[in-house]
Amino acid sequence: MDFGSTPEKSAGSIEPMNVCVLGAGSWGTAIAILLARNGHDVVLWGRDDEGIASLGSIQENIQYLPGFVLPENVHVAVGEETLPEADLWVIAVPSHAVRAVCSRIPHDSPRIVIASKGLESATSMLLADVVKEAIPDSNIAAISGPNLALEIARGIPTAAVAASNNFALAELVRDIFNCRTYRVYASEDLIGVELAGSLKNVLAIGAGMSDGLGFGDNTKGALLARGLGELTRLGEAMGANSETFLGVSGVGDLFATASSNLSRNYRVGRLVGEGVSLNDALHSIGQVAEGVSTAEATLVLARKNGVAMPIFEAIDSVLRGRVTPLEAVNMLMERMPRSVD
Repeated sequence: MDFGSTPEKSAGSIEPMNVCVLGAGSWGTAIAILLARNGHDVVLWGRDDEGIASLGSIQENIQYLPGFVLPENVHVAVGEETLPEADLWVIAVPSHAVRAVCSRIPHDSPRIVIASKGLESATSMLLADVVKEAIPDSNIAAISGPNLALEIARGIPTAAVAASNNFALAELVRDIFNCRTYRVYASEDLIGVELAGSLKNVLAIGAGMSDGLGFGDNTKGALLARGLGELTRLGEAMGANSETFLGVSGVGDLFATASSNLSRNYRVGRLVGEGVSLNDALHSIGQVAEGVSTAEATLVLARKNGVAMPIFEAIDSVLRGRVTPLEAVNMLMERMPRSVD
């Protein structure tokens, strides 16, 4: 199976590095396991709560990713514990916590990989811009793709894109993460990769709503196609490469997130489509569903860039309680069709 141009290097082709992963949820834990399996020494940091504290003693994240023992080369750090120097910092916390967690990173030109997917809700900023504002001397990359945490931990094959305005950093991140089950490609389209990874969560909620309403695959396919078109137009207006949205970090990530019961955003949308309140749906999931806050932040970007996004507007209207899921579908179906898709 070939996802694009062949990476030049694979796991084992570079010297082991010291990596600090900030965020010990399911995704951060899966990243730590992946990097440790690749031979790197990893510090996995989490907030000081009972669940994370026990992780260090039993070497298993019972709360967020049970069933996977952390490799011996993963050290767990908790709360205010002093973190060692690292060659690379990986941010894997919810989007609303990215700015705050930057305080854990020494401000001496660190190399930072953003594995979080979302927009900062208070500012509608891309997370790379948030990190750059918090740490001006940082060198920033993002990694994104169809990367459900449980499947990564299981070693099920997938792919991702490492993107940076500094292509040498994108290549380095590719080489650190790449292995036989995690094929990574390097890109210079940081805006496109970040935007695709963030906004697909909103569309995944919409896909879940469609399924929760009992509609068929035709409905969901049409919704995702139209939503992807809106996402692409916003990306182009912001300077992204439209081809990014047709690749692994675009349609690949969208397909996985909008069709899998492992996806928190899809499950939240499905529950809302079935008539469950948003608060109850989020409580049932028990983890952050990034698409909820990203929906509103996306519309701020859309207005700023003069891009019409009716699919995203409809999803956000349901999440804010302005219309029911069925009313949102009716509103979309009654819109005058465009001449071209």
